[in-house]
Amino acid sequence: MSKKNPRIRKLVKKLKQKSHQEGTKIWKDIAERLEKPRSNYSEVNISKINRHVKEGEDIIVPGKVLGSGRLEKPVNIAALDFSDTAITKIKQADGEHLSIEELIQKNPKGSGITIIG
Repeated sequence: MSKKNPRIRKLVKKLKQKSHQEGTKIWKDIAERLEKPRSNYSEVNISKINRHVKEGEDIIVPGKVLGSGRLEKPVNIAALDFSDTAITKIKQADGEHLSIEELIQKNPKGSGITIIG
């Protein structure tokens, strides 16, 4: 891996370890996406999340969540980064924004998580 960002390097290592320990493919998939060049990271607007998820669902975005659009359902969103507008809209919808590291601790098996992006 040629990533220079220590946070990304540590996160990718942790995702691969968790995937191996728990026998789940979701963490390996996210790790592989984060190993790619940063220009390939996902940038997902709140409006897309609103269209594709159900209330109370856990979402992971291997990239950044942007604040364009409306979020009308409380959902838990984990991502590498969030815009300030996206954080505000998630809170207004009674949702929760998490780092990917926090989601790994909250749901180590990765069950019921939807990848968007």
